[in-house]
Amino acid sequence: MAKKRKRFLERMQVKLVAVLIIFILLFAGLIARLVYINVKDGKRYEKTVLAQQRYDSIEIPYRRGDILDRNGTQLATSEKVYNLIMEPKNVLQSEEVEEATVAALKKYFQLSQGDIDKALKDSQSLYKKMLKKLTYDQIKPFNDFMASDAKEAKKVKGIWFEDEYERFYPYGSLACHALGFTVSGNVGQGGIEGYYSDELNGINGRTYGYLTEDMSLERTTKEPVNGYNVVSTIDANAQTIVEKKIDAFMKETGAKNVSVLVMEPNSGEVLAMANSNKFDLNEPYEDSAIAYQFQSEDGDVEQQIKALSEEERLECLNKAWRNFIISDGFEPGSTYKTFTIAGAIEESALKGDESFFCGGSLKVEDAEIKCHNHEGHGQVSVEQALMQSCNVALMQIAEKEGRKNFATYQDVFGFGKTTHVDLIGEAAGIVYDESRLNPVELATCSFGQGLTVTMMQIGTAFCSVINGGNYYEPHMVKQIVDSNGGIITNIEPTVLRRTISSETSEFMRNALFKVVDAGTAQKAKVEGYTIGGKTGTAEKIPRGNGKYLLSFIGFAPVENPQVVVYVTVDEPAVEDQANSGLGTIIAHSIFEELLPYMNIYQSETEKSTGDPNVGDQVATPLYEGTIPEEQLSQDLENNTSENTGDNGEDQTEATTENTGTAEGADTQEDTGGGESQTGTSSETQTEPQTGPAAEGQPETQ
Repeated sequence: MAKKRKRFLERMQVKLVAVLIIFILLFAGLIARLVYINVKDGKRYEKTVLAQQRYDSIEIPYRRGDILDRNGTQLATSEKVYNLIMEPKNVLQSEEVEEATVAALKKYFQLSQGDIDKALKDSQSLYKKMLKKLTYDQIKPFNDFMASDAKEAKKVKGIWFEDEYERFYPYGSLACHALGFTVSGNVGQGGIEGYYSDELNGINGRTYGYLTEDMSLERTTKEPVNGYNVVSTIDANAQTIVEKKIDAFMKETGAKNVSVLVMEPNSGEVLAMANSNKFDLNEPYEDSAIAYQFQSEDGDVEQQIKALSEEERLECLNKAWRNFIISDGFEPGSTYKTFTIAGAIEESALKGDESFFCGGSLKVEDAEIKCHNHEGHGQVSVEQALMQSCNVALMQIAEKEGRKNFATYQDVFGFGKTTHVDLIGEAAGIVYDESRLNPVELATCSFGQGLTVTMMQIGTAFCSVINGGNYYEPHMVKQIVDSNGGIITNIEPTVLRRTISSETSEFMRNALFKVVDAGTAQKAKVEGYTIGGKTGTAEKIPRGNGKYLLSFIGFAPVENPQVVVYVTVDEPAVEDQANSGLGTIIAHSIFEELLPYMNIYQSETEKSTGDPNVGDQVATPLYEGTIPEEQLSQDLENNTSENTGDNGEDQTEATTENTGTAEGADTQEDTGGGESQTGTSSETQTEPQTGPAAEGQPETQ
């Protein structure tokens, strides 16, 4: 029996050894196979495994930079807001968690059961945006609850807040056309927001996270890069003064549009830029932005707006956002006489001591062109020609200057081309080149008829006339700085060219002072201050409709110019538009408050009585009889060329709607042909008309 047991044990041992050897061989084979697979396909399998793990990627938004005024006041900023995020998968981990979380959402955020149930249907989701753009005050009660020792707070799961930034304009509509606004994605629209959008924008950051094999969460964070701050040349206080005066005028008198440009003449900096059709930058798409375009006489304004199609509404919004000061061309009228006389003196066509006879009209070829004073001014000096705004004297001055020199100074003063101001949508205006300046065109252009300009062009050129002859590139921004105040870019005043000599500039300052002291701009005078300037009155197209664009450009003090104020009033709501002198009245009200604010001290000790015999000049038809068929429309169509400037891609194309003096006129598409030096807007430009019609021609003062 013992032998049988011994043999059984021996057999069992052999079998166990055999089985063990088999297992060892299998295990060795498995190891060998794994080594083989790892060497051959390890990377591929590793990627497959990693791809099956859960990753989180959360974008961290950058903060768009602020826009500041020249004194550091915030004009545009970005405020942090919060999006309420729910993770259905975590909320549904238990009935207890779900009940507590739903109750908290209802209590602190007033979410409905329906909205919550809809989000929870996607039970595997880890990201459902429940509410957008909550303020800190709105989320604080919930955060306080979660930080408390309340039993229910410990049960709330799967709720968190995603940071975001929202653009905010602390002063609402202040400087709205100069600043512009942003749309979704931090895309700047118009103004400084549009032109400096790249500098204001930053780079988003991101947090990457994933669960490893042992279910631990690994995270990597790339921090966002915030945008730079932009320090503008705008003075918020000066801007407020200007807008307050415009608002008062619109309330008391009214007009289709009033625009004001304020510049520092010795640097080209824009201190204020305002149009009467303001809109709230925080709500640029609201009905309030376009309400001014509708008349209550035509029915309820709100109903008129509601009746608009989407296309019509967008057209109205674009009109509201459009900056008249840089984008609209108009015939300047007699403000242009400043440049005619300055160019003639600089070229020695005038010495300044000449006199001219005005009998009320002047025959140029077959055209009888009248002065605004049909009785005539008699014998006038150069200064008196400017003071009394004598068209006949200006025509004689332009004839002495010659069309070659006249065309040269059109270019020198920057007409027919953009000023390169750092704003999107600048128009270039239209002027005749030398070959098209026939005698009639030369005569009418001498007093600002037959060419179109923008307010920015006139303002910039005028600065050069009174500052000693330096043509500064106009600009809206002084510096670009980082969030710590470190200077990234300094934008220094840039003299593009010399327009006239200091001697000519001194003559013009004195002559322009006399225009305000005893000429057509006496309503602009402010007691104690020496102010110079020039009025302009231009009849709008179609001629003879009694609609005018009035203007005044002035500076102070005469002995040391520190500020230029340019006012245009389009179709004032008065019976006699041409004889109203409203441009000078608005300028007076602005100077009266602006000069003391800028610490410009009074320099005139004796009160001037002026000249009661010289007042606002009435614009009247200039032509009698038949004038030559100049076919100006065709000439402009064939010979205007596109002026894109040096801004390249920064200079956005814009359509110039001539709401100034040529409203209702046909627009000419830029053909880019010919050898003309005339400029246009970037896309289309309304043609000026000296026209062949004998009746209803513009009168210009």
